[in-house]
Amino acid sequence: MKTIMRLILAAVFGIAGVAHFTRSEGFKNIVPHYLPFKDFIVKASGVAELIISFLLVIKRPGSIMKSAINSFLMLVLPANIYMAQNALPLGSIDVPKPLLWARVPLQFVLIKMVNKL
Repeated sequence: MKTIMRLILAAVFGIAGVAHFTRSEGFKNIVPHYLPFKDFIVKASGVAELIISFLLVIKRPGSIMKSAINSFLMLVLPANIYMAQNALPLGSIDVPKPLLWARVPLQFVLIKMVNKL
């Protein structure tokens, strides 16, 4: 079961990482306005997600890697909150505000999943 969960997480991070490069404009829109270097933030977080995905595919994470993944998830949480507060579209898709808010606790579900690996 842990292997399946690890591979699901690897897929989630991998798909999100690729999307940071293929749909970068949509991701730049959800970077809070008070942060500079939006393009860099989007690309750096995309690279981080791709690295996390790769590492999850090749092995079960130890405590340091789990902490790093969970720290990353907490670092991107403000973007999800900003997106929900401002009802920003998910790329070209207008998502109802309640669904945008539902993404916020998803970060904690992902953290819980990481901790169970």
